[in-house]
Amino acid sequence: MKAKAIVLTLVLCFVTAAVCFAQGVQMGTWKLNETKSKIAAGVAKNHTVVYEAAGDDVKVTVDGTDSVGKPVHNEWTGKFDGKDYPVTGDPTSDARSYRKVKANTLALTIKKGGKITVTGRIVVSADGKRRTVTTSGTDPQGKKFKSIAVYDKQ
Repeated sequence: MKAKAIVLTLVLCFVTAAVCFAQGVQMGTWKLNETKSKIAAGVAKNHTVVYEAAGDDVKVTVDGTDSVGKPVHNEWTGKFDGKDYPVTGDPTSDARSYRKVKANTLALTIKKGGKITVTGRIVVSADGKRRTVTTSGTDPQGKKFKSIAVYDKQ
């Protein structure tokens, strides 16, 4: 009986470590590198993005500027499970989902009123120092866009 308990404990430890490591590459503070980014005109810029643990969830806090340069701040708390979780503070979206694609890659979907407005991929470099966010969608004025935002880990 003790051997079974020890094996189950070890399995649980390995699974927990794998989950933490998978989320770990995204975690931390990321600052926009505007010189390496190609952000479409009229689209908001996320200058700083922070991923942090919030219990069993991940909290994502975004600070930047909107399409006319006014400061914006929004927050999302959820899991990287592909399900929609509410966004607060963003007039252009009300739900966001992240889905783990690979160890260093997330798929992103942003919705407003149940309609998908933005999709994208978030890829963290192998060394964990750079994060590239490629998005495409429709801005609030109905214009299609594609952007590539490059972030450096702080």
